[in-house]
Amino acid sequence: MILKPYQLSKIVEKNSNFFLFYGQNEGHKNEAIQQILNMDFTKNIFKYEEDEIFKNYNNFISEISNKSFFDDKKIIIISRVSEKIYSLIDDVMDKDIEDIKIIINSKPLDKKSKLRSNFEKEKKLVCIAFYDDNSTTLANLANKFFLENKIPISREILNHLVERCRGDRMNLKNEISKIEVFLKDKKKISLNEILKLTNLAENYSFSELADACLSKNKKKTLLIINENNFSSEDCVAILRIFLTKAKRIFALKTMENGNMNIDECLSNYKPPIFWKDKEIVRQQINNWSIEKISKLIIFINDLELLIKKNSLISVNLLNDFILSQFETNN
Repeated sequence: MILKPYQLSKIVEKNSNFFLFYGQNEGHKNEAIQQILNMDFTKNIFKYEEDEIFKNYNNFISEISNKSFFDDKKIIIISRVSEKIYSLIDDVMDKDIEDIKIIINSKPLDKKSKLRSNFEKEKKLVCIAFYDDNSTTLANLANKFFLENKIPISREILNHLVERCRGDRMNLKNEISKIEVFLKDKKKISLNEILKLTNLAENYSFSELADACLSKNKKKTLLIINENNFSSEDCVAILRIFLTKAKRIFALKTMENGNMNIDECLSNYKPPIFWKDKEIVRQQINNWSIEKISKLIIFINDLELLIKKNSLISVNLLNDFILSQFETNN
């Protein structure tokens, strides 16, 4: 059965338990999942990747067939899927389990996909495509926030805000969260304040740079450096992203040293690590000891002060820092 994202309320009417969410719009998918939770389910979410399930397939089927596993209603989200995941849906449907919803989170699927075709044709299954947001959709989402908070906003400000989010709903939500904090004791915001408060669209690639470097992916790190022309202001922003990610590695290493395995660390970390980021974070955990990441955090703090005092050579200082992470003693 094919539904549009705005038709999610029909899930209750159809009493559907199996969903295929496909497409690249992860921000919209997250909103849809939250909407399902708000309908009838608790916030107990179990997240798996396809290979995790098929490595222990019989155990997985046994667990979800065990009523005690579902003392309350639960949602299972399965990511990084292939066409073979449909065999799982077939098996679970045969079990006639009521207190469970399974969401298959897939990349874009073409019309030839058997997985997509089966979900579209079967009445007990729900298939929803999540396409990229356009500027109009993002502007409407932003405008809704300002209207609900009774904050006057110009079209120029809306356009700048949308432009800086690079067509990504999750980026927009992150920026609105910062604006919401800024407006706590205020009733208006200027274009100049928006420009200072929000990230440049390019800044979202800074996260990729930090991830590549901290996971010791030298080839990708060099590619990002060579394809960007960083300014002295960029250097501070990049370092702060490095610092945030380094602190996350430190926290995860601490959890690991407390006798948790890596999968438990990734699942229990707050705020939650999204499934598509788990593999690169896993690499980072394996690449750093708690002693080395502690030293790195101290070094980043010192480097930020040095860069602020030496803006003329800030890019050189940043590049030296990044390249030093690939030296053999690191």
